[in-house]
Amino acid sequence: EVQLVESGGGLVQPGGSLRLSCAASGFTFTGYAMSWVRQAPGKGLEWVSAINSGATRYADAVKGRFTISKSNAESTVWLQMNSLSPEDTAVYYCQATARMGPGNYWGRGTQVTVSS
Repeated sequence: EVQLVESGGGLVQPGGSLRLSCAASGFTFTGYAMSWVRQAPGKGLEWVSAINSGATRYADAVKGRFTISKSNAESTVWLQMNSLSPEDTAVYYCQATARMGPGNYWGRGTQVTVSS
């Protein structure tokens, strides 16, 4: 069974930091690009960051503040989020996309709330 399980969300004050984790199982982790996507209250999905064979990309809104990383040995991807602002409040989802062929999996998300 394919699973992507996010954790690490919570309530943090503006300027604070959080580290999200996504534990993957049920598929060949190394064959997938991993992404973080978020959905703010009342808004659509927003791509945040991706890592693919070590290459990383970031949305302009988070560039310089967020860092994506992964461990193939642990089948885990992380999102280190620094200098958080209320605009970062959202449910953060982990996504896996196969490099070849079909395969697109989503986690259930973890809530991040930035508020004083």
